[in-house]
Amino acid sequence: MARATRDGRRGARPGAAKPRTLLKDQAYQQLKTLITTGEYPPGTFLSENMLANRLGMSKTPVRSAIERLEAAGFLVVSPQQGILVSGLSLDEIIDHFEIRAALETFLMRRLAGRLSTEQIARIEANLAAQAAAANAGDLTAYQQLDPELHQVFCECLGNREITTAMLRLQDKLHRIITRVIQTNPDRMVSSLREHEAIFEALVRGDGEEAAKRMEEHLERGRRYLVTR
Repeated sequence: MARATRDGRRGARPGAAKPRTLLKDQAYQQLKTLITTGEYPPGTFLSENMLANRLGMSKTPVRSAIERLEAAGFLVVSPQQGILVSGLSLDEIIDHFEIRAALETFLMRRLAGRLSTEQIARIEANLAAQAAAANAGDLTAYQQLDPELHQVFCECLGNREITTAMLRLQDKLHRIITRVIQTNPDRMVSSLREHEAIFEALVRGDGEEAAKRMEEHLERGRRYLVTR
């Protein structure tokens, strides 16, 4: 018999199998990755048959994934043109960064001086990995570690709505940020230094300084994107 948890609910039996990810969710994640990594760049025309063959799935989960990606703004689907990978306009990029600036400066003020030992260790591990990637010129690793750090800040606060909003914003910008880093590899080092300054201000408990550093960091990123 499964043991009851503290609130009286029955917990899973030890060794019980974890629920499998639904095929439609797998299709969504895989297609989103193909889009956000630039394998399917903006302007690419797709078809259900092509995507089903690429993923090795039937059309049903792929169709569900396409609907979700359209709702999230990654695809445009029309009876005349078919399935088109969408891009972000200059105004949309600016709008996204304004939302991120509002969310992340709020995070900095809330987190300053309140990080646990485990949270500090997690951030330090990410920064160390960023430094290793930057020193090695490993663009692929850095492209994953940079947004991961910003997501860690959200998770440290524990606000699910902010965490979800950040994931959505980062997904939209990932393709563009990837292109900027590929064409400007020196940005890895400068971005790392900015991350380190933000973290140092957080540990000192200086929320205003951390917020200022974060705003400057995002503004530099925005300028890189809109001028290239």
